[in-house]
Amino acid sequence: MNEEQLYAMRHSLAHITAQAVQHLWPEAKFGVGPVVENGFYYDIDLGDIRISEADFKRIEKEMRGIINRDFPFERSEKVVDEAITWAQEAKQPYKEELLNDLRRAGTTVAKDLDSAELGLAAEGDAAIENVSFYTDGDFTDLCRGPHAESTGKVGAFKLMRVAGAYWRGNEKNPQMQRLYGVAFATQEELDAHLKMLEEAKKRDHRKLGKELDLYTMSPLVGAGLPLFTPRGTVLREKVAQFSNQLREAKGFTKVWTPNITKTALYETSGHWAKFGDELFLVTSQETDDKMALKPMNCPHHTQIYISQPRSYRDMPVRFLETTTDYRDEKTGELGGLNRVRSLTQDDSHVFARPDQIEQEIDGLLASARELYETIGMQLRVRLSYRDEGDSYLGDPELWQSAQAQLKVAVEKNQLDYFEQEGEAAFYGPKIDFMATDAIGREHQVATVQLDFVQPERFALDYASEDGSKARPVMIHCALLGSIERFLSVFIEHTGGWFPFWAAPEQVRILTINDTVLDYVEEITSILSGVVLMKPVKYNEVRFTTDSRNESLGKKIREATAMKIPVQLIVGPKDKEAREVSVRTKGGEEKVHLSQLTTYLVGLQ
Repeated sequence: MNEEQLYAMRHSLAHITAQAVQHLWPEAKFGVGPVVENGFYYDIDLGDIRISEADFKRIEKEMRGIINRDFPFERSEKVVDEAITWAQEAKQPYKEELLNDLRRAGTTVAKDLDSAELGLAAEGDAAIENVSFYTDGDFTDLCRGPHAESTGKVGAFKLMRVAGAYWRGNEKNPQMQRLYGVAFATQEELDAHLKMLEEAKKRDHRKLGKELDLYTMSPLVGAGLPLFTPRGTVLREKVAQFSNQLREAKGFTKVWTPNITKTALYETSGHWAKFGDELFLVTSQETDDKMALKPMNCPHHTQIYISQPRSYRDMPVRFLETTTDYRDEKTGELGGLNRVRSLTQDDSHVFARPDQIEQEIDGLLASARELYETIGMQLRVRLSYRDEGDSYLGDPELWQSAQAQLKVAVEKNQLDYFEQEGEAAFYGPKIDFMATDAIGREHQVATVQLDFVQPERFALDYASEDGSKARPVMIHCALLGSIERFLSVFIEHTGGWFPFWAAPEQVRILTINDTVLDYVEEITSILSGVVLMKPVKYNEVRFTTDSRNESLGKKIREATAMKIPVQLIVGPKDKEAREVSVRTKGGEEKVHLSQLTTYLVGLQ
């Protein structure tokens, strides 16, 4: 089944869901029911009635009855005024509102609505004259389509959850119930997806973050502002250190910029016009300057670049900064580490001559590949281009040139890629790395972006070989992206069993009784001298000793629950043989004390 057929099937199931709900609750009022990743949802208003998971079985039973009757999906059209009369007679106020908006504003307003659920019969900016409907059996809905041929050809499905959702995303509007479902072409595909979701629950970074004591949230600090514990701080510092090392090897040097700035910086860069409502504003008691907490770092780095004259011989200039930025994200969109208000970026910027673009991008692509190969995630890339919208800055011809250069770089490096319009940054196209985790989910992680706009807006230049002024190109790159978001992916990818180099606690010594404490001192002396060099350099072994008067079984269970990668079990027989019993996720073996350093170095 191709993507278009799968889309039509899922869209049809959204209608069947609404139809089943209407059979069970005839007074139901419907909003929109679009296709989403792996399934669909429908927004429903049932007044004081609340759907719960306990209702899913009877809704699904009703849906299967509709499916078994194999009603054809039949398309029809009405002029807008007739459609509004239909909505009034059907007592569907939300459909009536959509139709009135379309009548007033034509297809221009449709861009802000769910076009899959609007019965648009024509494209363009002219006023809407006709709208389309789809009917199956006793149910008719305003809809643009497409749909399956009939209700009997919609594959396998399951209702998953119900959540609150404000009508059209506006908290001033009524709150509806959003009924979600998943759908696939076959039962086997559905079963595999449900199995993956069960595994995802076990790996949920919010659950593991608490169990492994990695981070916490505090209502006194605020939503979306995570606090990292000592263990979580080790984890974030080690992955950031690895990312920075990869770029330092490519000639990047570290810089530092403050957390607040005058808003004029972002007005010049163009970020204020684009993201001004996402900035945290800061008030000074000493000056009248309008200030903000920095939401990104690129404008600051331009000011370091411009602080001194640059020659073509100085190029490229490469800056690296791992720093926390702040964005006033909507409270309802915050969740764990996925989306936060304080995000730390492993950010870097290259100021290059045009003839250096290819070489610089090659180096960054190589760094990204090495990082994600090291953590065991398969990569492909999305070439993110501009669309025909008017939200982009800069000369369209420069955009075309930049997009072409990114594509050449990706093909040259033999990366698996796909192209997508509308995903570019407002100042330039980008290469977005998409990493697949251990249970098959894809996440957008690293990014490399070309920018011809900010050098122009900040009047950056360098002296060319003939003495004339030339404009540099700016290349943005973050290998981890937001470290918080990366950690949410990393925690779930590993299930909390971090690779040895990154684990907050790498080794725990478990004693059988007090007779081995002197031998434990020898072991700790060896561990204190072990320094790992791969993939993170100068990485001293992090270890603890559990010598409590508890059973060995309890100590092992607790160490395993904390997912300590190496447990060294020490008893009288081990002391006598000058050995340790090494317990890992893969099993247990004996290691002589003289070989312990070699063993640990081999785990890098």
